[in-house]
Amino acid sequence: MSRIVANCHKLLEEEILRRSSQIVSVVGDKAYIFGGELRPREPRDNDVHVVSLNSDPENATIASKPATSQSPSPRVGTASCTLNEKIYVFSGRGGVGMAPIEEEGAIWEFDPSAAIWSRISPSNLISRTPPTARSYHCMASDGKDTLYLHAGCPETGRLADLWAFSLSQRVWTELAPAFDPPRGGTSIAFSDAKLYRMNGFDGNSEQGGSVDIYSPETNTWTSHSYQPDGNSGPTPRSVASLLPIRLGGRSFLVTLFGERDPSSLGHQGAGKMLRDMWAFDIKSQKWEEIIVHGSEIPFARGWFDADVAGENTIVVHGGLGESNERLGDVWTINLR
Repeated sequence: MSRIVANCHKLLEEEILRRSSQIVSVVGDKAYIFGGELRPREPRDNDVHVVSLNSDPENATIASKPATSQSPSPRVGTASCTLNEKIYVFSGRGGVGMAPIEEEGAIWEFDPSAAIWSRISPSNLISRTPPTARSYHCMASDGKDTLYLHAGCPETGRLADLWAFSLSQRVWTELAPAFDPPRGGTSIAFSDAKLYRMNGFDGNSEQGGSVDIYSPETNTWTSHSYQPDGNSGPTPRSVASLLPIRLGGRSFLVTLFGERDPSSLGHQGAGKMLRDMWAFDIKSQKWEEIIVHGSEIPFARGWFDADVAGENTIVVHGGLGESNERLGDVWTINLR
């Protein structure tokens, strides 16, 4: 099989989009950006910024939908996923103390067609305790009715828990936790009826060397190990992305960018940022580094977000660069 090649195109760069620890969700031909910070520990806004993913990069546009009284509060380090052309967000950190935002297990739903936020409260609060508030967690959907929530940073420490939220029933169910160590800045992706987890930061070092696989049918985890040496597989990292794509009828996971060797300043500073991209063939369980064609490639970054448009195009926005600057660029990365 021929090597996977990436063609990168910078759609635009805007001051209002400069931020890190935000979310990016793609619905149709638009990318929706929410949350994040420009200065450390200061949520930038709670508007929704909409970037058109025009086939002609020269004609990409941005529009902002101002926050209303129905919008989620400003937040940093939240997580999102999409399902049935709507966007779902859980928790994050904010307020004067930048503590995890406790909303009693509520999920926020954004309907792009109406530009309206709705707060969905779980129906089983009396009988079951919902997942604790957190930041730097991750989410994915099964494309049917279930939202998955994993790991992140509560008030103190880190988590390894996994939860499922049924949209039709509005019920949280706690599932089998992932393998230790607990971590923040990890990534999950749902593909071919399974959930995949990799990377993250455990408080001491970045994690790498395994793709952990959750099977909803049996509520169990398995793990595929690899050498995280930059040759056999990607090096350890956190605050990266993990995304499911399809190429030539085959399913892949793509991990890209991220941070290694975190700053001694924690969230106040930038560590060593990465700019490589890797594809994991789910069937063969083999990694290959993606080849980038052309002169354009996004700067190294972590604390960014990305999503998939169609089957094989990745949209990347913002994040923190190696010079500790917040980035405001938007890119499409087409894989073939």
